[in-house]
Amino acid sequence: MADDYRRPPQRTPARIQWSEGRPEAPPEGTQPARTRAATVPASVQAAQARAVAAVSMRGKSPQVVAKAAPAPKPKPKKKEEVAFFPLEARSIQEVGVDSGPLLDLVLRTMLGAGGVTGRTLAEATGLPLGIVRDLMDSAKNLKLVNYRSTTALGDYVTELTEAGIAKAMQSRKFTSYVGTAPVPYEFYLQALKIQALADKNPGAEDLQKAFRDLYVSEEMLERLGPAVSSGQAMFLFGEPGNGKTSLAERMTLCFGDTVWIPETLDIGGHLVKLFDPAIHELVDVDPKLHHGRYDRRWVRIKRPTVIAGGELTLDQLEIKVDEESRICEASLQMKANMGTFVIDDFGRGNTSPRDLLNRWIFPLEKRTDFQTLPDGRKIQCPFDCLLVFSTNLEPRDLADEAFLRRIPYKIYVGDPLEHEFEMLVKVVAKKMGIKVEDRTIRYVIDKHYKQAKRPMRMCHPRDLLQQIQHLCEYERRTSHGGPKEWDRVVDNYFGY
Repeated sequence: MADDYRRPPQRTPARIQWSEGRPEAPPEGTQPARTRAATVPASVQAAQARAVAAVSMRGKSPQVVAKAAPAPKPKPKKKEEVAFFPLEARSIQEVGVDSGPLLDLVLRTMLGAGGVTGRTLAEATGLPLGIVRDLMDSAKNLKLVNYRSTTALGDYVTELTEAGIAKAMQSRKFTSYVGTAPVPYEFYLQALKIQALADKNPGAEDLQKAFRDLYVSEEMLERLGPAVSSGQAMFLFGEPGNGKTSLAERMTLCFGDTVWIPETLDIGGHLVKLFDPAIHELVDVDPKLHHGRYDRRWVRIKRPTVIAGGELTLDQLEIKVDEESRICEASLQMKANMGTFVIDDFGRGNTSPRDLLNRWIFPLEKRTDFQTLPDGRKIQCPFDCLLVFSTNLEPRDLADEAFLRRIPYKIYVGDPLEHEFEMLVKVVAKKMGIKVEDRTIRYVIDKHYKQAKRPMRMCHPRDLLQQIQHLCEYERRTSHGGPKEWDRVVDNYFGY
């Protein structure tokens, strides 16, 4: 009976009942239809006649002829998505870090805090309450802590002893880090492999969704599509103000999901902070997932987009260490893993293009990078980010042929055509609630662009309409973009 819901019921061939209560066939020469004609209604006889017409006699057993159903077409197999979810550790072994460093972290957290409950320590370190209690029991046996009292929920209030204070101060000589417990680097590499950007292949619908708040021509989408889908580096070049940075910022949305990263990594005994609130955007975790029992050392974020402009220096591409606190900071490309790394205004920053490009020749070729730890050891780190160079200069003026070969996509982002400029004005005006007539748009193009021999830029409709909105708000009237308003804001915007 347990297998009934899996196994379809056995069906026997349909048979005609030749007589009531008996399945046997009638003797030869008899006519059952005539003997029953007096008692069977005409409608039932007609139904029986149709049923008999659908019967094919094979031997002695009549069988209903059923038209063979066409074989279903095989559906294309979809790529199976592997979801990563950091489950809560059940023991110190599953945490992946030795109990000694974990105990030092707990003692540093308690330093100067007075009485601390186990639940408070669990929230501060990201460790399960059961593991924190095991650590506190070990610390009590070593006479490093005392149990001062208990709470109404049965939790202990713990304080450091003199020996515990001395141990905590001694551990601060190696590092003063206080926060969530670190995640072993090997765990991070496994998570990165599952959530890798290189395994995603966004299509046309993903690009349209990512750029839905921008006006992007079909021609530009066709050029950007293969470049984004490949995950390889690209140049976006062209005149300023045409949306190169805006396009680069939204490329991460094409991959359309969230990822998990550790807040802090344990790399060879060095604590490296990976989560950066200035770069990574937190996403709430559904409490129904595994009943909310996930590893609190990890955070769920949107796929990152790291933008570095003229302030970018080569030391930001390496693991940096604070000599006083002995806390390390991850490099920008590590923070950009599983996302997009945009080099804005390339060629106009503090670092020469040649030095920057030479630094990335190997990562672009092998999709892996090497980072140097404070003790001089080198570690291998995946280079899993979409690298985008945004510049107003020609690529051939910034790099030689050897490097340009490693950046297969060079996409020119040019000035809008007249009809594109008109469309931009209409779209932005509608979004901002400004009334603009078609003849007024033609007036602006003819007078302020054609006669003035001024090039059109993608940013002009937004910037000029914002000034019209500010003007109308100042004069306490309905937002309207007529010739008078356009003349005033154009003079203010261009200044000539």
